[in-house]
Amino acid sequence: MRISRLFVDQPLAEGAMLQLEPEAAHYLRNVLRLKKGFQLTVFNGQGGEYSATVSDVHRKGVMLRIDGWQDVSLESSLAIELGLSVSRGERMDVAIQKATELGVATITPVITQHCVVKLTEERRLQRHQHWQNIVYRACEQCGRNTPPVLNVTVDFADWLESDLAASRIIFEPAKADTLKSYPAPKDAVAVLIGPEGGFSEEEVIAAQSAGFAALGFGPRVVRNETAAIASIAAMQVLWGDMG
Repeated sequence: MRISRLFVDQPLAEGAMLQLEPEAAHYLRNVLRLKKGFQLTVFNGQGGEYSATVSDVHRKGVMLRIDGWQDVSLESSLAIELGLSVSRGERMDVAIQKATELGVATITPVITQHCVVKLTEERRLQRHQHWQNIVYRACEQCGRNTPPVLNVTVDFADWLESDLAASRIIFEPAKADTLKSYPAPKDAVAVLIGPEGGFSEEEVIAAQSAGFAALGFGPRVVRNETAAIASIAAMQVLWGDMG
């Protein structure tokens, strides 16, 4: 039987009794449907994981007994910094979920010229919380104990000016060069995935001026979320922990 995993945004220590915060308690009680005496694994992103036992479940809360700590890390040797153009609805959710499962280190939603989604400042914060929960659920599923950093949504130009890895890639249709011909990054790579409508010519020029290599992505046109998933998987095979 597979042991359930739960992310908790609370301090953890061996031997402690932990009263779960309301959101985590609701998830354990109503989604995982764990009962008193059930065992699970908990982690808080601070390194490693803890075995735990449900000591009490009631409508007002859930209490866990924190047992032993294990030094478990599934982080890739390649730190992938993903700049992901914001797409509509579930497409963005899927891209963030799968990027987390595939081991990226950083995810930054990016607003580009051809984005069909327009976000106010309030909406950006709401979307960030929604996507953060997707990251936590994906970590629970895939076994990661260190969630990737999820940055708030930024504009294209601001992301280009941020502190990025020295190796930088932007994918563009019909480019002859591919990942196979790109020099292997030392330990990190920044990759920029475009929107459904593609990058504008000005954006491609700006990215290349900021040190990004424009690479092709095969003969077929793929959706934003497909490009993110496929490119991350390919980089992990070539340079990370999936080869």
